[in-house]
Order: sequence, then structure tokens, then C-alpha cells
Amino acid sequence: MYSVRKWAVSNAGAFNKSYIVLEKVLSALHPVWKAIGYDRVEKPVAFIEKNIKGLLFDCKMCGQCVLHETGMSCPMNCPKELRNGPCGGVRPNGHCEVKPEMRCVWVEAWRGSKVINPNSTDSRESITNLQVAVDNRQRGKSSWLKEVRKIHEIKVVVE
Repeated sequence: MYSVRKWAVSNAGAFNKSYIVLEKVLSALHPVWKAIGYDRVEKPVAFIEKNIKGLLFDCKMCGQCVLHETGMSCPMNCPKELRNGPCGGVRPNGHCEVKPEMRCVWVEAWRGSKVINPNSTDSRESITNLQVAVDNRQRGKSSWLKEVRKIHEIKVVVE
């Protein structure tokens, strides 16, 4: 899994573009999700999400995905589950103090953020966004559906 995870970060630009397309497709399906009921589609969508993101990013299904902001490197793979940057124990070679055989997820995130937008003067802007602490009540739930709901709730408020 670790080698696939590193490969995914190396290809963060392509995965980010795929996520943008996926978000549009899932958002376009909002009327379908709403008609069926978000609670009813939660388990099948979460199953699909877990398998795809589990394979590519070693997803822990926290329900609050920030891959698009962390260079396609999941901060939940950090043994300390740090969501806002590395701890003070990153080794000089960029490896984790807890798992020395693994590069720090934040070293990888920094690398992946550069891959996502290599031509930007500040290609790492999104990686500096403050992430809220994990809400453990969301574990196992689909972050994809959560984003679609959020998009359509905002549209309702704006309209």
C-alpha cells in the first residue's frame, strides 16, 4: 500500500483533476441522491469510496477528506493523525519518527501540493489552510456525499 500511496502523490495533479470531475458528476446526481435518500445511499457510496481511496491513498475513511488540500497525501496516515502539518519528530531524511521506514505524510503532502499546481507562484496555498480536528462521528461515512450535500446546502442559501 505504501508504494501505491507514494505513486498517488507523485501523480497528484492527475488525481486532483479526477477529483474535480468526480465532484461535478456526484453533484449532478444530487437530485437522484435526494430522491433515494442520502441515508440510503450512504453505505453503498461509502463502500465504493473506501475501496477506491483505500487502494490509492490508504484511506482511513475519516469522513472529512482533505486529500485535495494536502497534495493527495492523507494526513490520517500519520501515526499521530496530525492534520495541520508535521510534528517536531520528522527526521532529517524526511522520514517519520514513529515509523522510520515511512516518509512523513507532510513531507509527501508538500511534494504533492507542488505537483498539483506546478505553474502557480504559490502552488502550495491550499496546504496552508487550517484543518479542523477530526470529528470521529464521521468515521466510515462518505466524504464524497458530505461534499455534495454541502455544495447544495450553500446553493440553497445563496439562491
